Amino acid sequence: MDQLQSLIRMAEDELTQYSTDARKMEKLRRKIGLSVSMEQQRRCRETLAAQMPSGNLSKLVEEQRQTVALPFWGIAGLGLLGAISLTQWLGYIVAIAGTIAAYRIQKWGWELQAQRLLLRTLEDIEARISKPQQSE
Repeated sequence: MDQLQSLIRMAEDELTQYSTDARKMEKLRRKIGLSVSMEQQRRCRETLAAQMPSGNLSKLVEEQRQTVALPFWGIAGLGLLGAISLTQWLGYIVAIAGTIAAYRIQKWGWELQAQRLLLRTLEDIEARISKPQQSE
């Protein structure tokens, strides 16, 4: 499990780079090949595939995390505006709750996206090994 967490962190590091998914997978494939044995890769892939959520909400958050979190950022801003202008302490609570909700949604989406990138990379490695490229 510790190995899986380190692989997920590697995938998160690749998400910070501005490049295509194919380039991210290529760079991640090299890192995984150097640091993880094939047996560990298979176990991590199976574990990751089993724990990936498959619902519509998780898919939406994975693909559009900022869009899903945007209303909560708005609620936080309106709560802060109401707290300052109307001197209502309830506004501060709304602002804090909105900020926490938006942050957690974005963090969850980031983690889901990293896990999906890692899963696709591990599956790609498996496919390349099972079907080697034909030399001409």
